Amino acid sequence: MTTPEEAFAILDKLSYSKRIVELPLFEARNHVLAETVFSPINMPPFRQATMDGFAVCLHNSLHYEIVGEVKAGDFFDKQLKPGQAVKIFTGAAVPNSAQTVIQIEKATLKGSEVLFDENLSPETNIRQLGAQIKKDDAALEKGAFLNPAAIGFLTGLGFTKVNVFQKPTIGIIVTGNELVSAGEILPNGKVYESNAIMLQTALFDADFDTVSLYKVNDDFESTKSTLEKAINENDVVLISGGISVGDYDFVGKALESLEVETLFYKVNQKPGKPLLVGKQNDKIIFALPGNPAASLTCFYVYVLPTLQRRSEMKYKYGSDLKKHLSHDFPVDNPRSQFLKASATENEVEILSHQDSGMLNSFSIANALVYIPEGNYQLLKGDKVSVYLI
Repeated sequence: MTTPEEAFAILDKLSYSKRIVELPLFEARNHVLAETVFSPINMPPFRQATMDGFAVCLHNSLHYEIVGEVKAGDFFDKQLKPGQAVKIFTGAAVPNSAQTVIQIEKATLKGSEVLFDENLSPETNIRQLGAQIKKDDAALEKGAFLNPAAIGFLTGLGFTKVNVFQKPTIGIIVTGNELVSAGEILPNGKVYESNAIMLQTALFDADFDTVSLYKVNDDFESTKSTLEKAINENDVVLISGGISVGDYDFVGKALESLEVETLFYKVNQKPGKPLLVGKQNDKIIFALPGNPAASLTCFYVYVLPTLQRRSEMKYKYGSDLKKHLSHDFPVDNPRSQFLKASATENEVEILSHQDSGMLNSFSIANALVYIPEGNYQLLKGDKVSVYLI
């Protein structure tokens, strides 16, 4: 049986082809930049006032004549003479003939004149041409993550589109004759299907929104044909259920018949032991456990890092984050455990209701705690590995 660490290593060694797509900036948010972009302009594109006040042409007196006004968006194209000033507002273009901007709080108005209460220094309160970035300098490097600030920065430079690494398309296949949709009458022996919307929500929260849903009945031909369709139409396929060894679990046989290469099957962990990961050419398939909490655990631990890696985002199989346990915790399990938990800045508490079919504790969890297999005692204050979710 594969250990979690062995599974991480297998996934980390996989190689993928990289696809690049040009997107409008808003659609490019939360993507990774596929090339270094260079500024087409100076920013700011003019000498810019950093506060409200007066732009002055210096002379040997504190008295200045007011000869105009410059609002943001205006441009004063006349030549100031020594001893002249214009009233100016934050963000406005400073006249080329003005050497400094004096904040309005240091000025006293007397009709068309202004008197300052201290000696004036050149280049005060002026943001110089190209202070943020100069024309033709690198604005953002290849590999930059396009968060809201990056999108705003590029828009401010005049960009409307950029080339980014394309995110994978994802198919979710739900198996099980016992499943009915929420809102329908629940017959005896049936349960409401929740894994599809749970996984889709987790994907959307992680900014993967090109998702297709498939439903399959528990028979071999239906399973095979649906799997084949989903693999052909998507880069990554998530299968919910049907991977165990029961008489009506056909996923494994269908994957084999489609010549999907099994990378590993069954992981020595709880929950999520019956996890299968396979590949077909550049496609990757995760056959997840049907139990909801086990399925979601495997998503955060294995699926999400794979999706991030395929998108050229930062990713990590396994966790380097350590937090202090807020209570004692006895360990007696031949399988490693990923336990639902509540984490604060420094501590983490392992929650109750850890059964693989239960989502109630998952709904209030913000972390998973990784507990290696064995028989030992964890004490309050011991450091444990934590996945924030």
